[in-house]
Amino acid sequence: MSTTQQSRVVVHSKLTVVSSRPVKAGTAHAFTALDHAMGLHTLHVVFYYNHKLFGCFDLDPLRLSLSETLSLHPPVTGRIAQKPDGNWEVKCTDAGVRVFMARVGTTLDEWLRSADGSEERLLTVWDDMPDDPSTWSPYRIQINEFEGGGAAIGVSCTHMHADPTCVTLLVKAWTETHRKQAIAHPLLVGESSALGGRPVDQDIIKTKSAAAYYEAKSMAAKTPLPEKKISTATFKFSSAMIKQGLLQIHKTCPEANPFDLLAAVFWTSIARLKPPKNGTKHSLSICTGFRKKLCSGWHYGNALHFSMLSVADVEEEERANGLGHVAGAVHRHVWSQKEEEFWSGVDWFGSQKGEEGKFGAAFRMYGPELTCVSMEHMNEKEPLMYAAMFDKDKKPAHVSYHVGNVEGEGLIMVMPAPEGGLGRMVMVTLPEEELAQLCEAQPILSLKPTMLLSGKQA
Repeated sequence: MSTTQQSRVVVHSKLTVVSSRPVKAGTAHAFTALDHAMGLHTLHVVFYYNHKLFGCFDLDPLRLSLSETLSLHPPVTGRIAQKPDGNWEVKCTDAGVRVFMARVGTTLDEWLRSADGSEERLLTVWDDMPDDPSTWSPYRIQINEFEGGGAAIGVSCTHMHADPTCVTLLVKAWTETHRKQAIAHPLLVGESSALGGRPVDQDIIKTKSAAAYYEAKSMAAKTPLPEKKISTATFKFSSAMIKQGLLQIHKTCPEANPFDLLAAVFWTSIARLKPPKNGTKHSLSICTGFRKKLCSGWHYGNALHFSMLSVADVEEEERANGLGHVAGAVHRHVWSQKEEEFWSGVDWFGSQKGEEGKFGAAFRMYGPELTCVSMEHMNEKEPLMYAAMFDKDKKPAHVSYHVGNVEGEGLIMVMPAPEGGLGRMVMVTLPEEELAQLCEAQPILSLKPTMLLSGKQA
């Protein structure tokens, strides 16, 4: 690069956007036990657009449509406060959302070719929740304008507030409001629509594996992990290449879908970089969304389920029996996670309350084992994130998802590609030296990915 990374993104102003209609006095939004469990993490989503979105944002119709959207989601503009029982809630005071304006000293196309995951962070605001969050904006929006007319909208929030699906639907609602369209996937806000009102079922906790896994995960989180410099790379796979990959494993795993294939490819490739120690197993924590399965509608907050898949030696399994066997193990594991497993996890978090009703302490949910996030549930008639169009038929060129405070073996996120169909994007966060090796792994290169935001010069 001819300029330093820091100089390519310059924040030049900030403002506060409030709801178009005042919130009813005394309104509050209680976080669920699962929301509290995600409290150590932050979430950062970047929507890239090839065309110019804004004139002067202070007076632009997009600001008006944002205000209208915020009026439908009071927790977004509120401030976090602690209840008498020690748990967190949002006081829906309509204090507003902080909006930062920035310029990027390059074109969007050049940025996608030459920036890396570390530089992409500059397009969003990275803040951990302070000890006293009473005046702190838990949502921050950064609007980045590229040379030549492109734009990127970076949305950041506490993971306690929302998961990737929730943030995606918030932005999508903003775009639909701007286009004066009905909101296709309205988020339900309130205790009645969340997971917090259900009594804990001790029988499910005792008989299902999810509770045992979360218990072990919470104990493992107490052991400090060595700090490593991490990096992120993005791989784009076409529908044609995913179809070819699925055909190659069809004999051993005819039911495989794109997630099964890519989870197997990346898991085995990463396993080659860090073999099991002294006979320990290779483990993969698989994260899936369960809104559609447990909730009547798209509720605001978190609806993620983590479960563990372990293989004695995933690299040897792939070498001896073929990639299809590993993909089959992933497929069977994901499909074995039924409603009672989801409720077992939800109820375990709810059962961790102390005598005064305070939920258990948050712990690292992404890690310490390698974690793989599936966003297959966001692939409807068209991928939900690529339906976030401020102008008709002008969908995002790319959407990135980052999770803050990830520790341990690394993070893989598999999501739909802009063209839909079988195409997929994979974002991988690993220790820097491992990521460099992974980008040269032949099983991945055989699927002919396009590299984005990986620091690669064209």
